[in-house]
Amino acid sequence: MLLRIQIYFVILVNLVLAFSGCATTKVEELKTAYDLFTSAKKKFEEKDYEEATKFFDLVKLQYPASQYAIDAQYYLAEISFAKGEFLMAAFHYNWLRRSYPNSTFFKDATFKVALCYYNLSPPSDRDQEYTFKAIESFSEFLNLYPNDSLSVLAEKYKKELRNKLAYRNYFIAELYYKWLSYKSAIIYADIVLKEFQDTDYAEEALWLKINIYNDLKHYFDLRKLLEEYKMKYSNGKYIVQVETLSKNLTNF
Repeated sequence: MLLRIQIYFVILVNLVLAFSGCATTKVEELKTAYDLFTSAKKKFEEKDYEEATKFFDLVKLQYPASQYAIDAQYYLAEISFAKGEFLMAAFHYNWLRRSYPNSTFFKDATFKVALCYYNLSPPSDRDQEYTFKAIESFSEFLNLYPNDSLSVLAEKYKKELRNKLAYRNYFIAELYYKWLSYKSAIIYADIVLKEFQDTDYAEEALWLKINIYNDLKHYFDLRKLLEEYKMKYSNGKYIVQVETLSKNLTNF
């Protein structure tokens, strides 16, 4: 019995020494910020995101004042983005922007924040909080970097998101029109005309208002809307119908 205990004790001591040796070697191997960051970057490139995250966190913890801590913060954001965790990625990118405003990653992080919200933007029938955030973020990028190569893409995404919001309001206006709730239809059509004049649905909203006032026989307002349409959309989708309505109004 005593011999067995002694054997177990020896085995336990050897295991402890072995693990201690491994741990010591590990620390010695990764004792500098450069070593830690290089190991983290390698794991990142291998798409071993779990291990990469541990190393990047360690860089930030042990060397918070180094350039590697800034780089680590950026790659933590990149890991979340690559995993499709866009809310967490936006958090990391924004942290980098707040904490390291002079970072070489600042521009990329600014664009990526907008891209995160773009990916979080839901279909038009859902709450549009992230759509508004994405538009605001793309606008910020365009204000900061109007001549950057990414500005073309930022404009494209911003237009797409504004079209989504315009469609949302136009769709509601059209529903109210079908339900003969003209006052509500006009309210939502006016939102499109006032706030989303640059979108694909401005012409549709104006045509909807023309139909509403024609149905209501409000010919004075209808004349003004028809003239507005001809001025804005001389080659528009509904120009033939507008011209016909204008001619018919000469009898009133």
